[in-house]
This record gives sequence, C-alpha cells and structure tokens, in this order.
Amino acid sequence: MSFAREAGRAVRSTLVLWVIGAIIYPFAMIAIGQTVFPFQANGSLLKNSTGQVVGSALIGQPFTSDRYFNSRPSTTSYSTADPKKDDAGVLKTGVSGASNLAPSNPALLERIKGKDDPDPTKKIEGDLNRLKKAGVQPTGDLLYTSGSSLDPHITPEAAIAQITRVAKARGFQPNQLETLIAQNTDGRFLGIFGEPGVNVLKLNLALDQIKS
Repeated sequence: MSFAREAGRAVRSTLVLWVIGAIIYPFAMIAIGQTVFPFQANGSLLKNSTGQVVGSALIGQPFTSDRYFNSRPSTTSYSTADPKKDDAGVLKTGVSGASNLAPSNPALLERIKGKDDPDPTKKIEGDLNRLKKAGVQPTGDLLYTSGSSLDPHITPEAAIAQITRVAKARGFQPNQLETLIAQNTDGRFLGIFGEPGVNVLKLNLALDQIKS
C-alpha cells in the first residue's frame, strides 16, 4: 500500500472525526440541552415577580437585611466588588476562592469575634456577636465562608435559626417561614450524595411572594 494512499486515509479520518467532534457533537448537545434542560442550559436564571432576571440559582448573592434570610459569608463579597474601586482587595485573587485562613488566624478571629477599637470605649463587633444580637443562633455556615465563596446554599439549620428575626421584621408567623424553608430545601443528589441545602436566593424570592 502506497504512502499517498495511507496519507489520504489519515487525512479523511481526521476530517471525519473533526466534523463529528467539533460540529455534530457540540450542536447535538446544545439541541438536547435546550430541549430537555432549557433552565439549566441557560444558566439556571431566576426571575422576580415582574419577570426580571435577578440572578442564578448556582451563584450566591449577599443578603444582609433583617427582612431576608442572610447568605453565608463570602471572601469575595460574592464578586460584587467593582474592579476599578476594589479598595478591600476582594478581587485580587479572582472572583472565586477560599480564604485559606487557619482557625487560629488573627484575621479570621477578628472577623468572627471582633477586635478592640483604638478608642478604648469601643469595640469592632464580629459576626458572632452580630448574629446573637439579632436573635440568630450562629451555625458554622453563617460564620465561615465556603470553598468557592460563591455558595448559593445554607443549611436548613442556618435558615431555621433566622426565622424569628425575619418573622419579626416582616410581621409573619414563624410557621409560614418554616413551610417556606421546607419548600425551598434541595435534597441530596440522587438521594445519597451531599447534604440538604436551602438556596438563599430562591427562598428570598419566595419570601417576597407571601403577605403578612
């Protein structure tokens, strides 16, 4: 068999595989995704009551108001900083990532427990005391950041711990919020992987739908 024939066969095989792998397969996946999983394929976007896109179910957002269930802390402020005005430096290492601070790290302890102010009559409050003053029993995910800093979920325990504060701010009955949390709790993947979690954005969107 001649070299030219072998080379021609190799070229044809390469072209066929290129068409399959670079054109047919990607477009087939796009078609299947848009037909079978359109919500997931388009970014899992969530809309408010007016139909406006307010975020993705996959990306966390900062919620700090007493009228809403708060998110877990983020090392990058959920990447909401303006790159041109990033005084706190939250975007220096990118838009996602853990703090990598050890439990004994002074910066972590200051954020959680607070620190003394130069004025001896004052003290800079940490997250621990802030939550306790708001009537929220602190849980691990309300004090510590996630590995990605973009985690959209908190544990059901963290959501339940905030019921009293949110109910008081909105004039709701606690049992209304307990039902809402249960409705917006994602179970384990395939029933066995991971732990149940509450999507904070979904929960707060549902919260705005109910009346006192």
